[in-house]
Amino acid sequence: MNRLVKTALLAGAAWSALSTFAVAQEAASQGPVNAVEDIVVTARRTEESAQTTPLAVTAFNAETLQRQGALQVTDLQGAVPNLNIAQGRASSNATNIYIRGVGQPDALQTFDPAVGVYVDDVYYSRIRGTQFDLLDLERIEVLRGPQGTLYGKNTIGGALKLVSRRPGDEFRARGSVAYGSYNLIDIQGSVSGPVTENLAFGLAALSSTRDGYVTDPVSGAEYNDKNTQAVRGSLAWDPASNVRVDFAADWSRDDAALTVGQATSPLTTVLGVPLYTPPNPLPQYNFETSVTPGLPNSTKLDHWGGSLRVAWDLSENLTLRSITGYRSLSTTDYIDFDATRLSITEALVDVDQNQTSQEFQLNWNSGPINAVAGLYYLRENVDSHQEAYANDFLGAAFSNSRFTRTIDDTLETTSKAAYANVSLSVSDQIRVSGGVRRTEEEKDYWRTTSTFYAALPAFNATYAFAPPVGQYDDTSVSASIDYQPDADTLWYLRYSEGFKSGGFNGRANSVAESSEYDPETAESWEVGFKATRWDNRLRFNAAYFITDYNNFQARISGTDIDPITLIPAAKLSVLNAGGLLLSGFEVETVLVPLPGLQLDAQIGYLDADYTDFADARFASFAGSREFQTPAFSPKWTARYGAQYEAVMGDGSSITVGGAAKYRSRMALAVDNTPINSNVQLPGMFQEDYWLFDARVVWNDPTDRYSVGLYGQNLSDEVYKTDAQEFSSVGGIRTAYYGAPRTWMIKVSARY
Repeated sequence: MNRLVKTALLAGAAWSALSTFAVAQEAASQGPVNAVEDIVVTARRTEESAQTTPLAVTAFNAETLQRQGALQVTDLQGAVPNLNIAQGRASSNATNIYIRGVGQPDALQTFDPAVGVYVDDVYYSRIRGTQFDLLDLERIEVLRGPQGTLYGKNTIGGALKLVSRRPGDEFRARGSVAYGSYNLIDIQGSVSGPVTENLAFGLAALSSTRDGYVTDPVSGAEYNDKNTQAVRGSLAWDPASNVRVDFAADWSRDDAALTVGQATSPLTTVLGVPLYTPPNPLPQYNFETSVTPGLPNSTKLDHWGGSLRVAWDLSENLTLRSITGYRSLSTTDYIDFDATRLSITEALVDVDQNQTSQEFQLNWNSGPINAVAGLYYLRENVDSHQEAYANDFLGAAFSNSRFTRTIDDTLETTSKAAYANVSLSVSDQIRVSGGVRRTEEEKDYWRTTSTFYAALPAFNATYAFAPPVGQYDDTSVSASIDYQPDADTLWYLRYSEGFKSGGFNGRANSVAESSEYDPETAESWEVGFKATRWDNRLRFNAAYFITDYNNFQARISGTDIDPITLIPAAKLSVLNAGGLLLSGFEVETVLVPLPGLQLDAQIGYLDADYTDFADARFASFAGSREFQTPAFSPKWTARYGAQYEAVMGDGSSITVGGAAKYRSRMALAVDNTPINSNVQLPGMFQEDYWLFDARVVWNDPTDRYSVGLYGQNLSDEVYKTDAQEFSSVGGIRTAYYGAPRTWMIKVSARY
């Protein structure tokens, strides 16, 4: 990072930490003005203010998301310190989520996420199907750090919670139509209201389409587009004063074109014969990519499910909750990994997944004690069919044989857990909390792999792999103490643990690569401070954390000798590579110095280093890759925002707002140097960059109608969001990019 940028960030942090308090003290006598809104969250599975929750949580209500023009979860990028959330590599329906340097970017069906995603308390087992459009939400909560006790399964990095709006006893309707760059057309509508005295119904739907912002200069085809439809229905039934029943069902379809990127390294045949050499240095991406002729320009997803939540107040202090969920997901994705017209590796990935979950939860809230205890069960089934095409990869040495490799596999996961968390107020100012969760998981895996050489049938082969059932168990604990010297200030110290179970490599090309890998664990300490001042016109939250992340699961690329053809073959292994030490701090502040004027800042600092990364191929470095840069762990993330609302003489208002978002240099893949080398590969890194957004919104005097103009990436920055490292297959290293400058006009109405 250059000195000017670093100075600017440190100055911003200093402004957030010091100047706002000075301003608050000087202006406190001016009397009440516009206030920073408080948000009630359920981060600890019970309702409490975000400002009194002793952990790092960032929450957004529906009005905030609407005001900023956010359309999908990836629009949260930059708004939460130390959060990386972007569209997954080569996929229109997966989300790459990292929190504080912990995540899982690979959408392969056998790889579990490291950040848990929940919709109305129902856990989503795959990172596919999480590229959510923001439809009729009450709020979003982002919990940072391990959440191993209350959330458990695969929340080693944190949790992303989406909470839908509950239908009520008043009629409510909202709708919006947006048009923007690349023929964006986004139409959303929702309506809810009472059916009978104790029954309410809600319905929400959307259609969102956009042309691709990447084109093929040869065929004229468009890629990286959007074509999504979704509908959600809900029922809220209160059959008795102490019983609440919520049922929801949803369906969504994504029918987009290919998601493609830019080839960043030379491509070769299996024997190393050059096929493609990119310019050196690599030119700035011009959003043009050619793919292999004949490859279907298609990625498709159908996703549906339902949930039933029942809350029964057994007494004034005791509530029993039941949360039942079912999800079904089907995807058919075509992927051009090499991002050229060559057939080095293209693939079809068909996945059919379903999951059933059940949670029973008891909540006790009386006097000094607040307690949550529960039982959790999940059964997931995943069937997958993969086809990899690599005609040009074989080259003339193999008669240019058409080559196909298929993988068919099934995975059945059973997860069971019991947990408890107790908070005790030992005085009016001090509260201690502790939690424990016991998790037991089983994974039953089976696969078969076949290779087909059209011109060399003697080399055709098939092998099956049916390992013993993988069994993984863990006991995670958490503990915290918080101190409230007054109603507007909170200090806390928190210890938490997280766990992600082991599994099997679904991309393996041999029995050896299919070997089982072990679970990951994390231990984290966090100290934090939350304060509200100046008649709720100033909010300042800060946290420092240190996380010991052990046994992390790294998918690495290498080569081996095929036992049949006796030629080099791609080796795509998963290692329990070692550990990382992750530490840093986070600052979030909001200031309303004048009526209608709001200033805010979110700053994250992350120091991520491998403590151990054993890899025998790095013989020149004593078999260690500790020198490498951990993926998706920028040292600095920052966002500075401002908005001003001016009220006109007729009662209407105009709001002008904008934000500057910064992200420092970041590795985009675990393998970011050549084997046995410490030379960083530029294509596997994104240099530091700024993004600038702005908006102008008009609201009518009744606040029912609004018209907004929104601009994203106004400086037209070209920046990478992800990368694919398959160098063992012909040298493939492909980078994926964020959208160029875009604009949108949105008309909204609500009743």
